[in-house]
Amino acid sequence: MKKKVLAAIVMFIWLVVISAFMLLAQQVDLEIFFVLWLIGILVIVELVDTRFSLPSYLRYIKYLVAAGIVLFGGIVAQKILEILAK
Repeated sequence: MKKKVLAAIVMFIWLVVISAFMLLAQQVDLEIFFVLWLIGILVIVELVDTRFSLPSYLRYIKYLVAAGIVLFGGIVAQKILEILAK
């Protein structure tokens, strides 16, 4: 099985597990879901990354990770502002 397909399957399973736990806890929060998704994709990128060549799909995933990190920074800034406003 190719790394690309295996990474997609693992990511799907990770998202299903996250969703199942949120539903069991009866507390669905998109911010927590996003952060856990970002952690999962960072782990997958590190495991799939090759040493000497960079496949095109991995380059696009790294752009996605960069956008996710920017959004994560926005979430953190928003939470800090909420705490300071109290």
